[in-house]
Amino acid sequence: MTRPATHIVLKAEDLSIGYTSKKEHHIIASNINIELHKGELVGLIGANGIGKSTLLRSITNVQPALSGSIAINDKNLNSYSNLELAKVLSLVLTEKLASKNLTVFELVALGRQPYTNWIGNFSKNDKTKIHEALSHIKIENLINKKCFELSDGQLQKVMIARALAQDTDLIILDEPTTHLDMYHKAYILKLLQNLAKDTQKTILFSSHEIDLAIQLCDKLIVMTDGAVVSDQPCNLISKGTFDTLFPEDLIAFDANTGSFRVKK
Repeated sequence: MTRPATHIVLKAEDLSIGYTSKKEHHIIASNINIELHKGELVGLIGANGIGKSTLLRSITNVQPALSGSIAINDKNLNSYSNLELAKVLSLVLTEKLASKNLTVFELVALGRQPYTNWIGNFSKNDKTKIHEALSHIKIENLINKKCFELSDGQLQKVMIARALAQDTDLIILDEPTTHLDMYHKAYILKLLQNLAKDTQKTILFSSHEIDLAIQLCDKLIVMTDGAVVSDQPCNLISKGTFDTLFPEDLIAFDANTGSFRVKK
């Protein structure tokens, strides 16, 4: 089914990503063309080492792209100051917290840093955004707990709440289900699906949970050795995109169930 046209939050055109050493470009992927629309949940998938993290770093301006253009809300990524970018893009990374002595409220409140004055005082609007984020993620009961008291699943929900409190049009998460059991992997991705729908924020995440991503995402970005393609999961299944995602000696994609299976 064709989706109605909506505002394009992120657009990448003719993008090449990789790194430079001794004035030479080492290209990881090229000819990347992506459009992320308002309210979409988008999964970035591919085999280990294919370049998913490099693509996320390029999209977030952590690592410069080799060529091409990236725009957020029709403005070139390189035109944003750090403060301006922090008001349109929030990140949830897999790195460990510098301090787990913070309370849940204090950690979520860090999402308001781009908006507070130099003293760090919270306005009425800041406090509203913090409590709205806690409510959306349903973690109000954890508000006074220290982060070291939380399980991995609880901490991940707090990190998502912090990104939500930042109140950006685009939220990007790097492997948000790492170290979680199957139930909590599904819970977190279902939570992201609901957030995209309820808040109309655009959410992009990288993941190895391909079966779950196929079920829950509005769109998938699939990275292979030969190309980077982006489309709705049903269209990618019809095109046979998942058939060559991994070596065929061990696993195969079942188009009828939309999942991978081990060959007997």
